[in-house]
Amino acid sequence: MSYLVRKLMVNRWFPERYVGRSYMAGVPRPRLSRAVEAQEAVKEIIVRRGLVAGDPLPTESELMEELGISRNSVREALKALQAVGIVDIRHGFGMFVGRMSLAGLVDELAFHSRITLLDGRNHLQHLVEIREILETGLVQRLIDLGPSDMSAVAEVMARMEAEAAAGEVSPEIDRLFHDVLYRPLGNPLVSQLLGAFWDVYYQLRGHLGAPDESPADVARRHGDIYAAVLAGDKAAAVRAVGAHFDGVRNRLARLRPDH
Repeated sequence: MSYLVRKLMVNRWFPERYVGRSYMAGVPRPRLSRAVEAQEAVKEIIVRRGLVAGDPLPTESELMEELGISRNSVREALKALQAVGIVDIRHGFGMFVGRMSLAGLVDELAFHSRITLLDGRNHLQHLVEIREILETGLVQRLIDLGPSDMSAVAEVMARMEAEAAAGEVSPEIDRLFHDVLYRPLGNPLVSQLLGAFWDVYYQLRGHLGAPDESPADVARRHGDIYAAVLAGDKAAAVRAVGAHFDGVRNRLARLRPDH
């Protein structure tokens, strides 16, 4: 009996009680589609074998045999898992456990933010608010850690100020500032989440009109954040983060139907 068949037989009945409604023994759980069952089975193999990002996965033939399903079902499951970053298919090399990526989330958020820019349901404004709240907490957490090596931030600031003097701060250096600033926190998800928010904003920058800030203002506001962190001044850091987002808020405000 295949692993997938055994799994489905075990999970067919369940007596668990959930909040607001009870499921008694003898009540069948709604069946998943064959494609979803196959995806869940592949994920279960990854977890059960303790595989991590970059580890090789069984071949299609091995998955067919272990799960007792057709090649088409295996391929459909793998393509779906590849789309969400769980599986990495490298043609000519094999299949591997994927590395976490927020690319799909970025594309979806950018699309929905774009179609709501002018109808009063400005999703981009909500995303900017979430990012500001996140950075306000992160910068205070950074100060709580105590003195950290800020040499990388100092180098980025020097590059940003040089760009500002030349007349334009590049999006890449702006993003890099926030990336290196929070590295001492040791949380890899911080960089990915902030990067996802940045990618959405960057994709939509052409729909927002000209910025209100000069390059010198952009550099100065980043410098204020950096200076507050160096001084260990939480209140100043929070104010500096808020001021940093004022320019974005002003650009978004101009897009409201009543402006």
